[in-house]
Amino acid sequence: MTTDYLKKILTARVYDVAVESPLELAPTLSQRFGNQIYFKREDIQSVFSFKLRGAYNKMANLPPAQLKRGVICASAGNHAQGVALSATKLGCRAVIVMPTTTPPVKIDAVKARGGDNVEVVLFGESYTDAYNHALTLEKKRKLTFVHPFDDPDVIAGQGTIAMEILRQHPGPIHAIFVAIGGGGLIAGIGAYVKEVRPDIKIIGVQTTDSDAMARSLKAGRRVSLPDVGLFSDGTAVKLVGEETFRVAKLVVDDIILVDTDAVCAAIKDVFQDTRSILEPAGALAIAGAKAYIERARQNKKPIKNETLITVACGANMNFDRLRFVAERAEVGESREAIFAVTIPEERGSFKRFCELIGPRNVTEFNYRISDAKQAHIFVGMQIADRDEPGKITKHFEKQGFKTLDLTHDELAKGHIRHLVGGKSELAHDELLYRFEFPERPGALMRFLDSVAPHWNISLFHYRNQGGDVGRILVGLQVPKKEMKAFRTSLAGLGYRHWDETDNPAYKLFL
Repeated sequence: MTTDYLKKILTARVYDVAVESPLELAPTLSQRFGNQIYFKREDIQSVFSFKLRGAYNKMANLPPAQLKRGVICASAGNHAQGVALSATKLGCRAVIVMPTTTPPVKIDAVKARGGDNVEVVLFGESYTDAYNHALTLEKKRKLTFVHPFDDPDVIAGQGTIAMEILRQHPGPIHAIFVAIGGGGLIAGIGAYVKEVRPDIKIIGVQTTDSDAMARSLKAGRRVSLPDVGLFSDGTAVKLVGEETFRVAKLVVDDIILVDTDAVCAAIKDVFQDTRSILEPAGALAIAGAKAYIERARQNKKPIKNETLITVACGANMNFDRLRFVAERAEVGESREAIFAVTIPEERGSFKRFCELIGPRNVTEFNYRISDAKQAHIFVGMQIADRDEPGKITKHFEKQGFKTLDLTHDELAKGHIRHLVGGKSELAHDELLYRFEFPERPGALMRFLDSVAPHWNISLFHYRNQGGDVGRILVGLQVPKKEMKAFRTSLAGLGYRHWDETDNPAYKLFL
């Protein structure tokens, strides 16, 4: 059922704008994981992403009359740049609809790629708003819509990456790892590989908070997510395409889910081997390959001396976001563990605890007296492997220090480490909530406007860490009789949120 794609990929018109990207061995990463790990460097394309392959192939295959009328797309990122560049190359008009919240740097990049051929229309606050408006303009202006993933010509354009991989590495390949958003990239790569080299595994990689394809394949039907995480914005898709889902069912062998910390660690891994910086979506495949090797080790079926190909699919990184990436990469690589340790408030106990840490490198140390009998310590330490936090916890407990492992606690990693201080007697009936919202002008005020004037804000923490996501921690004093109104307010706000009121780290340090 994928044979038609073989011909479409072999005859795809992509090399007017794309280059055959190199397949590079990652020496440091390969040595660490005992396998030959390669990067397919799509990040070096002229728009720093693979997206121009599919966009150009779609547009180059349009009948002359359609091309003359022009094309339209909706995108706030890499697809928009691919369409803009393709419009310039083909000499056609392109309308690109972008949300009003799109950062100016991305709008300017699209305009620079397209010049006079491109008209940028800003509409709505989200991609969905922009997409729906683009469909309206498509009919009104008689334009042709260039879908970012759910189109056979777009899929075929992306599939040329697989053609290059198999030509560049004719020897044995255990698996090819591919990031999944809407599914166009993995559909194209998988369709080609399974026709030519069906022995090679095609493994998709998604973030734990944007796993629409994983859920859809498990359910046997397309599943729409109520919301998606925004850190890996290039793969933040609520609903995969009809055609991409059909093809994925035939060609995808497995899907690996990774979290934000793992993606940050992968960005650092690529930098160490290439001195290049990928965007989060661009590093997903690398994070997935690492997780795949680790899963095999835990299942006592280790993978050794195999060839693993990872598609480094994009490098449109917001420079300010690197602050966040650097902070979380250590945890993602299992190089830092964080703990909450309770010690008796007595002479010598603080020194005794420090002696227990021994020669380990301490990354963070916050001490806060609790009462006359005990004190709490928030401590971060460098570790060598994933099993170490459990061993450290047992070691501290054995010596009489009550210990809580916070290594994977989002509240602790994102907020508490910056807030350690203790609770005020005035903070009675306090609810603690963690929020994620799109980092754009007015988003913070929108949240504050949703808080009823008589719901007292007893704690507030916000750090601008760059990128597209804002993270805030809020303590609110809401009367019990108004909890229904409070929940209604949360639902109307539409921001992703988590109730942290019962989190033990909150009770210890805030």
